[in-house]
Formats: sequence, C-alpha cells, structure tokens
Amino acid sequence: MSGPVAAGRRTFLKAGAAGLVFSTVAGAPALAAGGRSRRRAYVLVVDGCRPDEIDSGLTPNLAALRDGGLRFPQASSMPVMETIPNHVMMMTGLRPDRTGVPANSVYDRDLGEVRDLDRPSDIRCGTLLGRLNRRGLTTGTVLSKTYLYGVFGDRATHRWEPSPTLPVSEHAPDAVTIDAAITMLEELDPNLMFVNLGDIDRFGHADLTGTTLRVARRLALADTDLQVQRFLDALTAQGLWEHSMVIVLADHSMDWSTPDRLIGLTGPLAADPLLAGRVRIADNGGADLLYWTGPAAQRAEAIERMRTVARAQEGVLAAYPRTAPWLRLGPEAGDVVVFCRAGWRFSDPDPMANPIPGNHGHPATRSIPFFIGGGHADVPRRATSSRVARTIDVAPTVAGFFGAGAPRGGYDGRNLL
Repeated sequence: MSGPVAAGRRTFLKAGAAGLVFSTVAGAPALAAGGRSRRRAYVLVVDGCRPDEIDSGLTPNLAALRDGGLRFPQASSMPVMETIPNHVMMMTGLRPDRTGVPANSVYDRDLGEVRDLDRPSDIRCGTLLGRLNRRGLTTGTVLSKTYLYGVFGDRATHRWEPSPTLPVSEHAPDAVTIDAAITMLEELDPNLMFVNLGDIDRFGHADLTGTTLRVARRLALADTDLQVQRFLDALTAQGLWEHSMVIVLADHSMDWSTPDRLIGLTGPLAADPLLAGRVRIADNGGADLLYWTGPAAQRAEAIERMRTVARAQEGVLAAYPRTAPWLRLGPEAGDVVVFCRAGWRFSDPDPMANPIPGNHGHPATRSIPFFIGGGHADVPRRATSSRVARTIDVAPTVAGFFGAGAPRGGYDGRNLL
C-alpha cells in the first residue's frame, strides 16, 4: 500500500508494490476525491524518434495507435530542435522568446559559463500543468531525463524523479519509466500525465554501429514500442481508455554523422581580429549558438562577421541572426544561430567535445511523428490531417480537451482537435 509522509509544503508518497517514490503537492489526495473531470490526457514523448521509424516494422503498437486515431504526417519540431526547449513548448504552447528556453545548452551571461537549461527558474512563463492545477485538476510528470525533471521542478501535482538512471546518459530506462507511469496511474490517477521515454534518443546518440546499422537504436525502438503498449493496456485495465486522449509525438528526430564530418567554429572565430576572445559558443549538436561578449557598440558588426565566418565552414547549412523573426528564440539564444547540414555535427570547443554520432538541433531533425489516439469520443478515428502539427500545439490541444482556456497573450500553438 502507499503511504504519504509530510515534508514541508509537499508530501512524499511511496508506492510500496513497485518501490517507487513520488512527490506530490500537499492536499492533493483530498483534491483528487473532489469530483474531478473524468477526462484523462496522456502525452507520451518518444524522445528522438523519426517518423519513418514508426513504419519500420519495429513499432507495431505505435503504428496501430497512430493508424487508429488522428495522424499528422507533416508534424514538426521547433527550433532549436532539442529536447528541453521542445518539451517546454509542449507544456506551454509558447515559443522560446516567451518561455526563456531556446535550447538545451546556452551561455549564461550572468554566470559567465555555458550550462544546460535545467532549473525550474529557467521557464519564465506559466505552464499547462499550472493552468490545469488551478482549475482543480491534477497533473503528473514522469520524465526519464534528469534535466527535464529539473527544469519542470514541482509544477505538476505529482512527479517522479528518474531513478535509477544510467551513467553518462543520466536517464532512466524506458521499462523503469513505464513502471513509474503505470504506478502513478494506479495510485494517483492524474487528469494529465506527461511522460518522456528516453531510450530511443539516448541509444541513437551513442550507437557506434554506424550511420546505417544502428543496432542499439533498433533494439530501443522495439522495446519502447512494447513499453508504450504496457501503458495502453494499463489504461484499459483501469477502465480509463474510454475517457482518455493519448498524444504521442517526438521532441525532435535524429541525424547521424561520421568522425570526418565535424564542424568546429572555435578556431575560425578566434582567427578573426574583431572576434578573437569575444565570442562564446553553446554547442547543441546540430546547432551552435554564438554570443558576442565584446563592446555593445560593435555588436552589429560582430554579428555580420560571425555569420560570414560560420558560413565559410564546410558542413554549415546557414547562420542566422538570432533576431530573425521566424526563429523567435529570445535573448537567451545569443546573437547568431548556426545550423549544420544533414550528416554533419558541431563539436566545440574542440573535436573531442562532441564524439557521439547521433545529433539533432538542425533542420534535418525537424520532422517528427505526431498522432492522437485514445478512446474518448473527442478523438477522431482513422483520420489523417494535412495540418502541420508542431510541438507547441500540445498545450492548446490538451487545454481545449479540458476546457482550460489560454494564457494571457494566447497560445502560439493551436488546438488540433
């Protein structure tokens, strides 16, 4: 049985059967008994999955869920195509210029160092989690990656801290993550559950079998598919399927490069007399964010020089001023955003900084799987949409499902139902 243990303004609940520990807002059990909506929404993020992999024969359960519901063949991740910003976009419905989270890694001007955006204070806007909580609904996060657990903090009513995590990757295997999701379902039954499954991404990053075989990734795809089906079976067993909407998507896809296709901007920028010692780089695999640290009066000239230097490097696709209106990344993203071509990757400050073959962040990794299933009457059956579904559409779709309205200034995404 589960037993709550008071600890300050929060309560820690241990689910004895699985040995899993969840933190929960004090008073949430009483709230849960107070006549909540019977509607349930589950957002399952198959981190790093490519849309073509759903048709690979390795993921029959995901393919069946997609084909039985509403599918979006033209779905897209948003720049920068990285894990943290796109998960934040999912739970806010807002672009990075409003969330404050443009990439995984940024140069923090206040600290004078490059760091991950993994702190609750990094999200400088409200989230869907908070919006639903204020309406008397309950929410839960089951996030396999430590930095996702960090950036969302205690915004959800219930949350699971990923444990145990694998060394180096700092993520919990999908089997453990789904154990936690099923336990949360059975013990706490939140109206909205937000789940990140990290195996496909993590094994895809580090798969040393090359750009064609990708043995570890193929194994991860098959296992993640089985884990998702375990969760869907649990919804049926709990009598929740007919009340449920299940959104499945990726935060980005994946692109692979060989060791001879590395791009380093540190040296070329340092060779320029104006830029030498005055530019910091936040490497995001498929994208480099460049930050001018010299005099403000020279910023405009420096931006043009950075773009010129970057574009001259083999493997670079484009170098944009961060203020390009379509990017909408905000000041946290620095001054220039550089994307690599497919089959290349950035490795700054030196060739050993990014040894992994699988990367994302660049336009080649924009295409993602995105589909909506579930047994609720609001979910279309066996339908295909020509709309371009985006990660920022998750929050308005879930908010519309619960009748929760929009934040001040409206959503940047749109309701897909």
